[in-house]
Amino acid sequence: MKNIYWLISCALLLSLACKKEKTNDDPKEDVIEINTSYGNMYVWLYKATPLHRDNFLKLAGEKYFDSTTFHRVIPGFMIQGGDPNSRDSDPSNDGQGGPAYTIPAEIKQEIRHKRGVIAAARTNNPQKASSGSQFYISVSTSGTASLDDNYTVFGYVMKGMECADSIVKQPRTSSTNRPIQNQYMQVRVIKKSLKEIKEEYGYEPEF
Repeated sequence: MKNIYWLISCALLLSLACKKEKTNDDPKEDVIEINTSYGNMYVWLYKATPLHRDNFLKLAGEKYFDSTTFHRVIPGFMIQGGDPNSRDSDPSNDGQGGPAYTIPAEIKQEIRHKRGVIAAARTNNPQKASSGSQFYISVSTSGTASLDDNYTVFGYVMKGMECADSIVKQPRTSSTNRPIQNQYMQVRVIKKSLKEIKEEYGYEPEF
């Protein structure tokens, strides 16, 4: 009888220990994976810019960006994509498309342009409201400081900037900076803990 009580006690203790271990697991965070012909880029979306973050996660979850292209590339500056018009065979309309809404500006003094940031493209408007889907990634080593306080920076490429470096070097038209060969992307949301983010991407979220 004592052996039975001992076994039951051990089972209860083991169950509690497993439950405690599970509770202490790092919660999973949303990470953006951008797949290109040159490999994958992994992006952390800043929680300090929640409107842009939530919008990008929503569109990625809907596969909105899949088979769109990086339709504008400028060496030493940035690559731009996210326009659904870039799926069609008419290159003249690239840069003009997107969902039927804009996103209010979330420009933060503490978040500056630097190499690897992802920021929202926009048309010229007094409110500096962002495009609903178009974004750019800064490839400049010195940063794109001239854009500070004018465009919302909402994320950072934690790993895979060599992909952006390859895309920005592709031959392009002189009039529109559009790559002559389409530079397609597929975008998805993956789940990682903060521990995994640090170990796999060497990044600790700033914002």
